[in-house]
Amino acid sequence: MPIRTLLIANRGEIGIRIARTAADLGIKPVMVYASDEAEALHVRAGARALPLQGAGPAAYLDQQAILGTAAEAQADAIHPGYGFLSENAGFAAAVAAAGLTFVGPSAGVIEKFGDKAAARAIAAAAGAPIAPGLPAPVSEADAAAFLRSLGPGGAVMLKAVAGGGGRGMRVVGAGD
Repeated sequence: MPIRTLLIANRGEIGIRIARTAADLGIKPVMVYASDEAEALHVRAGARALPLQGAGPAAYLDQQAILGTAAEAQADAIHPGYGFLSENAGFAAAVAAAGLTFVGPSAGVIEKFGDKAAARAIAAAAGAPIAPGLPAPVSEADAAAFLRSLGPGGAVMLKAVAGGGGRGMRVVGAGD
């Protein structure tokens, strides 16, 4: 089914870029905005803009409000941009269940790749090159042993196994 109307569930520069691309493709871009962003530049980037309940980032995380706004806009698809709901498997599934196209990976793919250990295993099984690392969550002692195995000047990146969006990542070197 062709996409005629696209609800862009993001803001700022990313929302503007998606709207411009959609318009270039002959797709009607519909923007959403939080109550405190009515005058934001992205609001004027689409063919139409619809308000969300709530202020700030929380408005863009309200799945039911986004789905309701997509219905109001008679959208065929929802583009989440990045951040917010873009890596939320439940939201991708809800979009599909509502009969809309989720512009992004399927819920199953988001779920698999949200678990960093599972994503690493999938990449290794596919023969993709991967950086040296440990295949599963480890204890502090395991991480320290791995760091020592890298020798002088070695460093590791510590990160959450699931989620986090890059927050909380730390580079740890042999002297740390």
